[in-house]
Amino acid sequence: MLPESLQDAPRVYQGVRVDVYAVELTGRDGQSIQRDLVVHPGAVVILPLLDQDQVVMIRNHRYAVGEELWELPAGTLDPEESPEVCAGRELIEETGYRAGQIEALTRFYSAPGFCTELLHGFVARDLEQVGQDLEATERIIVQVLPWNRTMRMIRDGEIRDAKTIAMLLYHHAFVREE
Repeated sequence: MLPESLQDAPRVYQGVRVDVYAVELTGRDGQSIQRDLVVHPGAVVILPLLDQDQVVMIRNHRYAVGEELWELPAGTLDPEESPEVCAGRELIEETGYRAGQIEALTRFYSAPGFCTELLHGFVARDLEQVGQDLEATERIIVQVLPWNRTMRMIRDGEIRDAKTIAMLLYHHAFVREE
């Protein structure tokens, strides 16, 4: 959804998942500045915990960067879909686990300098293996890692996906009991 202050901005691209608008801003000096704004429907990111010490992670091939990245499962909201429903759907699709319990953890913007994407973070517990249901373009490998390894992977630069880093560190700082 386009922010109210930018309702008159022209749409320059309509995509499958995002739209791009050309917005005109006024600089501190009064000069007009054009920027691109990516309007995104929002997404979810899920921290699946098998127990207090085991995290279900994925290795996800990302065409945009041409690399396989360590990530937590995540996905874009479908039209009219609630974040909770999306979290359950994406968890099964990408990891093959169904959660007995999904709890909202936090929300954050992915890149507020140019994009409206709001990420809804969830923690998933009481996991049951039901089998992956990948989309045709997804190449995802599931791996269960010990919690302390995920922290080392962040420190050592092995995990470079921002939403994954944010969720793991948020949970470590504010939720996890050692």
